[in-house]
Amino acid sequence: MPRLIPPEPPVKSARDTLMYNEAQESAATVERQLAQNASILAALGERLRAKPPRFIVTCARGSSDHAAAYAKYVFETRLGLITASASPSISSIYDANLQLEGALFVAISQSGKSPDLLRSAEAAKQAGAYVLALVNVEDSPLAALADTVIPLRAGPERSVAATKSYLATLAAVLQLTAHWSDDPSLHAAIARLPDDLRRGWEGDWNALEQGLVGVHNLFVVGRGYGFGAALEAALKLKETCGLHAEAFSAAEVKHGPMALVGEGFPVLFLAQDDGTLENTLAVANEFRSRGARVWVAAPGAQGADALPLPGGIDPIVTPLLAVQSFYRAASALSLARGYDPDVPPHLRKVTETV
Repeated sequence: MPRLIPPEPPVKSARDTLMYNEAQESAATVERQLAQNASILAALGERLRAKPPRFIVTCARGSSDHAAAYAKYVFETRLGLITASASPSISSIYDANLQLEGALFVAISQSGKSPDLLRSAEAAKQAGAYVLALVNVEDSPLAALADTVIPLRAGPERSVAATKSYLATLAAVLQLTAHWSDDPSLHAAIARLPDDLRRGWEGDWNALEQGLVGVHNLFVVGRGYGFGAALEAALKLKETCGLHAEAFSAAEVKHGPMALVGEGFPVLFLAQDDGTLENTLAVANEFRSRGARVWVAAPGAQGADALPLPGGIDPIVTPLLAVQSFYRAASALSLARGYDPDVPPHLRKVTETV
């Protein structure tokens, strides 16, 4: 088998990358959302309380689908509405007739122009769903098709790796849920989010950067609100660092995948301080007992393998801060492994799937 030759290291620092600088803009993006989307969300929240949907369907691809995984936990725990992910190909390829009367169909996209997502939103509307678009490009075809648009307000994103638009989507999900549920505690958590993101950006994840320079495979483990963050981190490690990373729920990773974990196998855990924390940390300890190389990002985590997160954070918000810190680390790791995070091999900013 021919030996793989790693790429030549790019001549730039992590702070020079678009990925670093765009991820750093996340706090300003959320502030912009809070100011500019307030009236849209207040009206939408009032409408959804007056006429609640029977269930919620999300539709997205890539990082947007990881945001949808987060939305599922937020909607189901805070609104009590079953939320399912619809495959775009059900409409775009199979042309199936879906029974969506009375449903809320949430289409999530940075560009708002992928043909399969557009076809799915159009089919959902014809099937009786109320179509809500979370989209960054406000004059996109998806925005024009939707019944209501929540603009992400992330501004132009030039790096192929989505960062601020992903975090903007998570923030928009939280804001929608707060206005819909009229929950003062959630409104309060969102109001402090820009400042929390600024604090979180300064977290030192250098241990992760150094530890993953020479590895080839990795598990990323999360649960509940943090599972979507695990999916996103695994994708970014593939995309920007040439590292084969797979995401698992802490509730599922022992059902087969643990057979691969042995001496020196790297595992990143992302956790929040809720009912999932004890189980997630227990799995991390079991992996350590097998000799795995473990890192844990969790509020209050201590020890050589702990990755800092700000304390006093609502668990529902913690994944946003973890992902932001991860983006900063991934930008540096990409360069250390000889890649450029802004120009991943074979990838483009907008992927238009049929």
